[in-house]
Amino acid sequence: MYNNRRSSSGGFNRNNNRFGGGGGNGGRRFSNRGSKRPLDPRMFVKKATPIIETQYEPKNNFTDFALNGMVQKNILARGYTKPTAIQDQAMAPIIEGKDLVGIADTGTGKTAAFLLPLITKISKDRSQKALIITPTRELASQIQDELRIFSNNMGIYSALCIGGASMHVQARQLSRRPQFVIGTPGRIMDLEKRRVLNLTEYTNVVLDEVDRMLDMGFITDMKYIISFLPKDRQSLFFSATLPESTKAIMNSFLKDPITVSVKTSAASQNVDQDIVDTRGKDKVDVLHDLLIQPEFKKVLVFGRTKWGVNKLEKSLLDRGFKTASIHGNKTQAQRQRSLNKLQNNEVQVLLATDVVSRGIDISNVTHVINYNPPETYEDYIHRIGRTGRAGTMGIALTFID
Repeated sequence: MYNNRRSSSGGFNRNNNRFGGGGGNGGRRFSNRGSKRPLDPRMFVKKATPIIETQYEPKNNFTDFALNGMVQKNILARGYTKPTAIQDQAMAPIIEGKDLVGIADTGTGKTAAFLLPLITKISKDRSQKALIITPTRELASQIQDELRIFSNNMGIYSALCIGGASMHVQARQLSRRPQFVIGTPGRIMDLEKRRVLNLTEYTNVVLDEVDRMLDMGFITDMKYIISFLPKDRQSLFFSATLPESTKAIMNSFLKDPITVSVKTSAASQNVDQDIVDTRGKDKVDVLHDLLIQPEFKKVLVFGRTKWGVNKLEKSLLDRGFKTASIHGNKTQAQRQRSLNKLQNNEVQVLLATDVVSRGIDISNVTHVINYNPPETYEDYIHRIGRTGRAGTMGIALTFID
């Protein structure tokens, strides 16, 4: 628990008036990204309330599913013993070839829920191909990493089609006719327009984190991609929420889908949320005062713009802090190096913009700091969800002026 309360020289001043029942569990949502209406700072205040949740008891073991034998061996090698809720409930209908809507947060095991059946399907029929579309480069890379683990020694290949990497290299990978293509909407659309990616060949399609893709402005790209897909296909649709904007895409994409929902609470109960009232003090100085404290071991700092993140990175480096950054102008290789540095404790601080908030999967992040408040409540939830993971406690701090 973070109990330190600092003075007006740059400290924490808890507002005891909870917003809408307290922070992430019922605070008012501001889902219109175009709205200029500010978020109420009181929503950023909520004590962590760690609870002992009843552990989900799956109805099935992995061996109960009609998965390829080598896939079963790779599951064991991965260290998986029991299916998670989304895996337990979604894999059977996917194996049966049904369309599916999965309502699930990041970190619930949904990647394996669709990869394991699709790998099995393609192992039986090598003419089958799968297209997986994600909102961020980082998430696409993570899915490819999981694919390689679960398809080990099976002769199944993939192409990663994302921005920030060489389109020429990706075109060469596609010419080898990989069974899986994993990518972001903009790059997939670009490759289709260059006639190096034939979308009509993909009879298995996954849209992952659809709400985030729409929030990032990919709706036109998604509609374009869907228009080229074969009508006879298996379609899988995963989203953390189902606002009206996702339903239009869902209805045009799916046919008689099965719905599986394992949605958890909006914000982690394991995250202690607080505000930092700068009271006119230079924000970099306030951040400095926090980072020199020993408990700030692995810190993720969110800024609003790429320019602001770059400026803050320079300031922290000048002050002697080990710092890295990721944002939309970085190449994929640069972004991955920065993520690895924080994961491997080579840096103390990673600076990021919201464009990559869902793609960050780093263990043991001690603190998330909103150097600039998020534009929407959904952005706030995804930011603070980078800490307090896997049963650990985390702290989220939001700067206000």
